[in-house]
Amino acid sequence: MSYDPTIAETNPQKAVIYCRVSDKKQRKEGNGLDSQEHRCRQYAKAKGYTVEAVFPDDMSGGGDFMKRPGMVALLAYLDAQAIESPDEPYVVIFDDLKRYARDTEFHLKLRRIMKERGATRECLNFNFENSPEGKFFETIAAAQGELEREQNGRQVAQKMRARVERGYYCFGIILGYHYIELPEGGKMLSPHPVNGPIVKDALEGFAAGHFQTTSEVMRFLNTYPTIKRRGRYGQSRQMTTNLLRNPIYAGFMTIKKLGLTMHPAKHEPLIDLATWRKIQDRLDGNAHARARKDLNRDFPLRGFVACACCGNAMTSGWSKGRNTHYPYYLCQTRGCAMKGKSVRKDVLEAEFEELLQTLTPQRPVLAMVKAMFNDCWEARGAQNEQRAQGAREQIAAYNKKIETLTERVAETESPTLIASYEKQIEKYSVQRAYLIDIAKNAKPSKQHFNEVYRTALDFLTNPCTLWKSGKYELQRLVLRLGFTGRIHYARNQGYRTAPIAEPLRLAGSLSALGDRMVGLAGLEPATKPL
Repeated sequence: MSYDPTIAETNPQKAVIYCRVSDKKQRKEGNGLDSQEHRCRQYAKAKGYTVEAVFPDDMSGGGDFMKRPGMVALLAYLDAQAIESPDEPYVVIFDDLKRYARDTEFHLKLRRIMKERGATRECLNFNFENSPEGKFFETIAAAQGELEREQNGRQVAQKMRARVERGYYCFGIILGYHYIELPEGGKMLSPHPVNGPIVKDALEGFAAGHFQTTSEVMRFLNTYPTIKRRGRYGQSRQMTTNLLRNPIYAGFMTIKKLGLTMHPAKHEPLIDLATWRKIQDRLDGNAHARARKDLNRDFPLRGFVACACCGNAMTSGWSKGRNTHYPYYLCQTRGCAMKGKSVRKDVLEAEFEELLQTLTPQRPVLAMVKAMFNDCWEARGAQNEQRAQGAREQIAAYNKKIETLTERVAETESPTLIASYEKQIEKYSVQRAYLIDIAKNAKPSKQHFNEVYRTALDFLTNPCTLWKSGKYELQRLVLRLGFTGRIHYARNQGYRTAPIAEPLRLAGSLSALGDRMVGLAGLEPATKPL
């Protein structure tokens, strides 16, 4: 298109450009907005128009145009210019009719609003005519754009549903996972090498009670930089609750808009369904429990060590010195003879480490304990096989119930009945998912045994090793597993007799027996076979 300079001299015209792509991803990864603006500027130059502003949008053209920031800004600009220069109408240029609007109702409404502002619309791929025939063809073109948009949406929804039904999640980012390319095409969730283990620890920790509230889980997650940078303020409490509620981490998907509840997924789960169910039970029972105020990462023994004089828990704090601050523990009980007399943090915690060292059992005892655990595991496996057989029978019954309710939903027209049936279907689907998990994990592998008892065996091997790891959650775990109550501490005297938990007490008793333990040959002297 050639440029005629006489046009600008005889008919100077002000113009604005409107560009739109369907989403933010197209704006970041593509060049759709730039190419549209380039074409529109070429058109304006050929017409002799002066382009004053460009208004871009990166959202769908369907629905209300007043939800598009770029279009709202364009209309506001026209209103402002109309006040300053009411006799100078503007031309609104856009690349294609589909960029203007893809909804017939709002297309016609936008046409009327533009006309009220005295603006003339010009499109590179469509000629507007202010005649009955021109308006008719414009309406047909708008309706065609809406039809294409709805057809594309239906096709995308159908493909997405088919992929979800095949077991592949395709709805954005999940904390603890990332997407990997499949050899046959498409993507699948896979545990993230960095965030995956962190999220797994958070989920298992909450299920086991190591984290008492969602706030503690949130603070645990935010101690890791790779997670804390999510969002403006890191992992929020609501985001943490959603994480704990999401069955995706147990290998199931609940997609409300597709009507799918606890649908089996193909990606590797971070936790098993039994653990996820424990999480739901804890959330339903303790969703509003307050976090303990006596917990402090700087003082892992706070609230656990008690004053030997009065028996109340010792508190902790920082004392300001000449050049720095010093950590300490002390008793603050009114009337106690040791009130206000502090003990340095390094002294009290060093003596506690010495106490833990005395609780380490000998290797033969550890081997025997592991053998006992293994025997219990095998016995539990036999019981699980019986449970699995019963679960398979119940799964068939639930499948029949769900099929019957689905047929009722299709036959009825009552919204109340439909909602009731869908609620029952969701309930049966969750119960069926639990039964499927029981049947699938009837005989856990040896690797599963090692994973389940790993922390317990590490603790029995050497409690002090877990304590010295410096991880606050592991240190609190040592206190819960190793002792049945508070340890009393006397200033300048050390710890009193500790209330040791039964597993460690038993292991210590067996270690103390030493050579007095009965050997593999039994009580009678070994004899040669006849």
